[in-house]
Amino acid sequence: MIATPLHQAVPVAAGEDGGRPSGGPTRAAVILPWERQGRDVAGADQPRAAEARLAEAIGLAASIGLVVVHSAILPLRARRPSMLLGEGQVAAQGEAIDRNGVTVAIVDAALSPVQQRNLERAWSCKVIDRTGLILDIFGERAATKEGTLQVELAHLEYQRSRLVRSWTHLERQRGGFGFLGGPGETQIEADRRLIDERLVRLHKDLEKVRRTRGLHRSARQRVPFPVVALVGYTNAGKSTLFNTLTGAEVTAKDQLFATLDPTMRGLRLPSGRRVILSDTVGFISELPHELVEAFRATLEEVSEADVILHVRDAAHPETIAQRGDVTKVLDDMVADGTLDADWPDRTIEVLNKADLLGGVAEVPLREGAVAVSALTAEGLDALTAAIDRRIAEGMELADYDIPPQDGARLAWLYQHGEVVQRSDDDTAVHMTVRLLPADRARFERRE
Repeated sequence: MIATPLHQAVPVAAGEDGGRPSGGPTRAAVILPWERQGRDVAGADQPRAAEARLAEAIGLAASIGLVVVHSAILPLRARRPSMLLGEGQVAAQGEAIDRNGVTVAIVDAALSPVQQRNLERAWSCKVIDRTGLILDIFGERAATKEGTLQVELAHLEYQRSRLVRSWTHLERQRGGFGFLGGPGETQIEADRRLIDERLVRLHKDLEKVRRTRGLHRSARQRVPFPVVALVGYTNAGKSTLFNTLTGAEVTAKDQLFATLDPTMRGLRLPSGRRVILSDTVGFISELPHELVEAFRATLEEVSEADVILHVRDAAHPETIAQRGDVTKVLDDMVADGTLDADWPDRTIEVLNKADLLGGVAEVPLREGAVAVSALTAEGLDALTAAIDRRIAEGMELADYDIPPQDGARLAWLYQHGEVVQRSDDDTAVHMTVRLLPADRARFERRE
């Protein structure tokens, strides 16, 4: 039931005037409706420049192979229920779409089914909104079982709401026998029923996958290493930083949503302490509500993390607004109970791409923040030292008297904690050890 990916859409055949091409890459237009007072149609809390928002939308389209041949920012005096845009704007964009051979028009806003249908009729091409575009990207990039199921679930829920805009074949009846009383099942009813049946199966499959992930998470909690999770706006350089720190080869591209599924690797800190570093999905402003659950499911490692690295693109003109978008998602996770309210205390702000600003010394820093270049590795020593300090701040001092012959418990303390002081006598080994709260509780349960 999932629609054909946008970059695989079949272009409309060329007409007598040589209009739209009959082959080659899918040609796209990106149109940004923009209200006055510097706020987009979704009313984002963080003010943004229209040009930056348009550039992001173009990047989203290009990330799945669409060739953007036309783009426009359209000021809105009022939202029109029928097509969102004004009649003159619709006509002008229709001419540009036809002139540039566009087969997919992306409107970077939330369109109602009626608005989407009317724009498709006016422009004679496929029209999708921001939600549809991001769903298509997630559908292409999801790799894990849960990610694939979550995206399909979101896609079907979105499609179900769009059945009212389907073409005339949905108005035809099929099956059924009139002489038995009442009309047969219409195509739209059949499509909705099939989607509902698939949604039920997806929910069951997801529950099984979540139980499995829960078991894996419980197993990881028994591993004696703190977890450090990377979060940040999409394309902030998280995967590049992850690769540089760990020597891994996670996909890292100058592309929005290059990473959708969590990846974990070990990292040795300057103190000798070993941690698990987790790369996660990039955030984005106004994530479609259909994808919120799928998005947060990929952020489970953040809720378990001992340290959170908020990676920012220090060179991006919208870096402050992007910071606000990330903070909002994390605060929403607190509101729904999936993240503890103390997450800011566990967070280190990492201002990445310092090489684009002339080096780490040129990056203005908030208190506690660290400037780095994941590409050149400049500033990484300061970052790993900051992680070391933050983990140590979260540890507790404990005193233990261990029998000298109990080598297993002595070794456990050395492996899991930092031995601050030790003195030996004939009856016991007296130790002062710095431990993470979870490790301290685990050790004391062994006694």
